[in-house]
Formats: sequence, structure tokens, C-alpha cells
Amino acid sequence: MQLLLSLGAAQACAVNVHQLVIAGWTGRDRRALEQHIGELEAIGVKRPSTTPIFYRVSASRVTVGDCIEVTGGESSGEVEFVLLQSGGKLWIGVGSDHTDRAAEAYDVTAAKQMCEKPIAPSFWDYDEVARHWSALRLRSHITEAADRVLYQEGSVLEMLDPLELITQYTGKRRLPEACMMFGGTLAARGGVRSARRFDFEIEDPVSGRRIAHGYRVKCLPVSR
Repeated sequence: MQLLLSLGAAQACAVNVHQLVIAGWTGRDRRALEQHIGELEAIGVKRPSTTPIFYRVSASRVTVGDCIEVTGGESSGEVEFVLLQSGGKLWIGVGSDHTDRAAEAYDVTAAKQMCEKPIAPSFWDYDEVARHWSALRLRSHITEAADRVLYQEGSVLEMLDPLELITQYTGKRRLPEACMMFGGTLAARGGVRSARRFDFEIEDPVSGRRIAHGYRVKCLPVSR
């Protein structure tokens, strides 16, 4: 998968993504992690066998578009920090692990594969934020009945540290070149639910920078 991304510079460049990994159940706080597991158990999703767990998804599912098409109306987004190994460096961005919740009830890996994974087209050099990583915040909004509603908000510290995630996945402190990894998500305010629009961002209050993106969700009809 080739994307046109901005890697720390104003000029966009073509970036190849050969491997996409969705890290799940990455919460540091066991109580918060149990809360999120409980949210999904409430809609029929089975408890994971291990935490964290790493799902492989086709790299072609990554998109920087502003609209995705899904089957039926039971999918939803999740804001996550996104790691990208490119040009021998680690980059940090933000994306949405959009997932079919009905399919999750019988096969989480299949559910992850069914939906596109929108990402913002800009990334920061990880080395530039590593020293103040704890200050970074994730946030998402959904549109419900024409109202923009805060859906998720919290610190990146609620998830495992990026280098710890990478080490657990690869056995070393480096992703393979052209690998992208989603880093896990926050609990949803008011419970997990679908929406026709999902907006997400990562904020760096120290530098005053923010990466944001959003997309519409078009539900395709289901034939019986």
C-alpha cells in the first residue's frame, strides 16, 4: 500500500506500507482495560486470550480518505496513535481502527479486516516527542443527530509505551521497515456505538502541534 504522507515536513512524500498491525488490549491500567473489555463483551465480543494481542490486517486497508464504506450499520471507529517505520526512522501519527462490531462477536481478526483504517496524512518524528510522550493526548468525536459529541479523550499513557509494544511484537525495539502499527484505544464515553461521522486527533501541548483527521461512514445495504 502506497500513501502520500507528510513525514515531519511541509512537502508530502510517497510512503509504502507493506505490513499493518493492530495492537489490541494495550491498556496500562488494568481497571480501565477491564472497562473496555466489558464494553465489548456487552455487545458480544469475546474476551481476548492474551493482552496485548497483535492482529495482522491487510496493508491495503489503510486510507487517508475522508469517507469509508461499510456493510450494515454496526461498525464504529476508535482513535489510536499510529506508529510507522519508514526511511529508517520511527514516526508517530493518529488513526481510527474502524471495526465491524457484529463480526467481532464471532471473529475479531475477521472483523478488523472488514473495515478500512483511516489515518491522518501527517506524522511526527517520534524522537521529537519521545521525551515528553506523557503529555500527548488522544481525542475523538462522533456526530449524533447532527450534534458533534465527545466520544473518547485521554492520555497516550493509558496505553503501553510504543517501544514496549514494538518489543512485544518483534522481540526488539524496532518495527520492520514499511510496517505500520495501531497502538490501542481509550474507553468510549457512553459506550461503543456507531456513527455516520468520526473525527480524531492527537495533540502535543508541549509544542502546540496537533494532527487531526475525520471521515464519513457510508453504510451499504445488506441483502438477505
